[in-house]
Amino acid sequence: MLGAPGPDRANRVLPLSETARVGIAFRVVHFVIMGCGRAGATLAQSLESHGHSVAVIDQNPDSFRRLDADFAGSKVTGLGFDRDVLRQAGIDDAFGFAAVSDGDNSNILAARVVRETFGVENVVARIYDPHRAEIYQRLGIPTVATVRWTADQVLRRLLPMGATSQFTDASGRIVLSEVDVHEGWRGKPLRVLEEATGARVAYLTRYGDGLLPDAQTVLQENDIVHLLMHADDTSAVERVVTAAPEVQA
Repeated sequence: MLGAPGPDRANRVLPLSETARVGIAFRVVHFVIMGCGRAGATLAQSLESHGHSVAVIDQNPDSFRRLDADFAGSKVTGLGFDRDVLRQAGIDDAFGFAAVSDGDNSNILAARVVRETFGVENVVARIYDPHRAEIYQRLGIPTVATVRWTADQVLRRLLPMGATSQFTDASGRIVLSEVDVHEGWRGKPLRVLEEATGARVAYLTRYGDGLLPDAQTVLQENDIVHLLMHADDTSAVERVVTAAPEVQA
């Protein structure tokens, strides 16, 4: 029986110490992963270690051997773009879906079925061809090209909003963090974000490429923001960027 989170579990908030450890505040939710290769197995176990419920889909039942013996999630044999298989994996209650099989076509087809048929907005697809990856990102489906692939990258795109430290200077006072930004900031100049947070935008990742912003740069959908800030200000900055901007009178 699928271990999808019940009402109490879904709204449980992690203790402050655990939130600090992972660098993000989030509630417990359900994820479905298509593909149980090395990346899929790593991702599934990472999500479960964060306290989430997980279902893994693979058409080869032998692939589930890559999961640890104590993996408590569901293992569903079948095609990840098959609607009945997805329902068996709990897609109707899923917060996020990751298609990380070895096939570009299967991954993007599954991602589109999950988004368009089941209404799951939080999807990410592993794409081997970087040119195709850019096309799909422009269609609103976040992708990770194989060259840049890590399970951590997919994890960042699946988990709810927060900030993750990427670099800390030798003194420990300055941090560079990748932050998730509320959709309300889209269309606004980055200088407005800087004024509201007191942090500086070091660079953006846009369609997989780094971008150094200037005074006129406007935040677009699917941009990943990398902020420089004082370490002591991380929590305050996170509160500002994960909420809609204040409406000026």
